[in-house]
Amino acid sequence: MKITPTLNFAGTCREAIQLYAKAFGGDITCLISYRDAGDPDYLSKLTEDQKDYIYHGELMLDGQRIIMSDHTDIELGTCYSNFLTVVFDTKEEVQRAYELMREGSTTIYEMAATPYSSCRVVFVDKFGIRWGIMTEQTER
Repeated sequence: MKITPTLNFAGTCREAIQLYAKAFGGDITCLISYRDAGDPDYLSKLTEDQKDYIYHGELMLDGQRIIMSDHTDIELGTCYSNFLTVVFDTKEEVQRAYELMREGSTTIYEMAATPYSSCRVVFVDKFGIRWGIMTEQTER
C-alpha cells in the first residue's frame, strides 16, 4: 500500500506544480488538462478557460509522487491542520525553496532552528497549501 498526497486547486494547479517542481527539484511526470482528458462528465460543465485547467497532474519529488488537480465543482479553502513536510539535507536548501515559494505566502513559523531541525519554516503558500520545509539534522 502507498499513501499519495493529493493537492487540489481552483484553477492555479499548472502554476503551482511548476513552482513546486522548481522549489523542490522535482519532475512533472503527468499534466493533463480537462480539454485533453475529454471526460464528458466534466467538459459540458466547464467554461472554455476552465477546459485548460488541470484534470490530473503528477509531481515526483525524490521518488515520492504527489497528485495535483484543479476543481470547479467544490469550494476550496486553506486547511491549517494538514500539510506537507519536505525535508532537505541542508539549511541552504531550505532557504532556497522558501525563497522561491514565499511570494504571496503567509508565514506561520519563521525560519529558525528547533530541537529537531537546524532550519525549519512553516507557511501557507499563495495557493492555500500549508508547507513545512526543514532539515532533519540539528548539526547543519
